[in-house]
Order: sequence, then C-alpha cells, then structure tokens
Amino acid sequence: MTDKSFKEWASKSDKALAEYIGVFVRHHRVEQNKTQAELATAAGISRSTLSLLERGEPVTVTTLIQVLRILEQLSVLGVFEVRETISPLALAKLQKQKRQRARSKSGKDENKGATDW
Repeated sequence: MTDKSFKEWASKSDKALAEYIGVFVRHHRVEQNKTQAELATAAGISRSTLSLLERGEPVTVTTLIQVLRILEQLSVLGVFEVRETISPLALAKLQKQKRQRARSKSGKDENKGATDW
C-alpha cells in the first residue's frame, strides 16, 4: 500500500467508506444478475438489510461476510492478513547464531591417538 493511497482512505469519513463498500456489493450483485431478494435469501439476511448495506448504512461485519461469501468476493479480506515480520536486530542475531563452517568428523577421530611427540 502506498502512502498516498493510505492518506486517501484515511481522509474519507466512515459514511463515505460504508457507501464505497455498498457500491462494491451492488456492483458485484448486478454483475452476477442477482436481485436483492435472491442475494439476501442466499446470504441468510433480509432484503432490507441488504438494501441498507448497498446504501452505505451500518450493518454488522457478519452480514458483510455473508454477502461477500455468496458473491464469491471473500478474497477482498486478504488485506487483513497478518504477516509476521522480524526486526533487523533480531535477524542479525539469528544470522550470527548460524554455523559458518563445517568440520570433518573423520579428521577429529584420526588425530586423537596420534601426537607429534
């Protein structure tokens, strides 16, 4: 995500963001040639709740997920994926602990009994 796009989203009001989501849902519903009643029934919600969602009115997250599932748009939730990151300092410590050289096991055994004296 670029800094510019973050600022663009951050500057929008909650109402504007909800309307944006509503437009997304309506677009995909119409694209799939489904009526509000058909989509609402398939999602297990009322038609009026779907209408609220499409108009940008408050609905629950569960309602949104149910609608996205029926529209086969759950992939948009991928932006919520949490990826573990490691700090540069922790990475340096891990790399320092890694072995740098390999030793021959046979070389140790041969020199045990022999001495230069």
